[in-house]
Amino acid sequence: MRSQSTAGFLGAVVAAIVLAAAFIYGPSPSQLRNPTQPAAVQAAPAAEAAPAAPVPRGPVIREVPNN
Repeated sequence: MRSQSTAGFLGAVVAAIVLAAAFIYGPSPSQLRNPTQPAAVQAAPAAEAAPAAPVPRGPVIREVPNN
């Protein structure tokens, strides 16, 4: 019975530490009430798109000599 009560006490201590860390590192109440608005994305003026260059390919073997 002693090991169960020790484990329960240690579990409560770990839970208290985790709960304290959640309050410390979590968002503040003012951030929850007034969330920041994302910046408006401004599209750049579209320039004429240049045609894409063809992808370089490896050597093409047309015939395989039979030796």
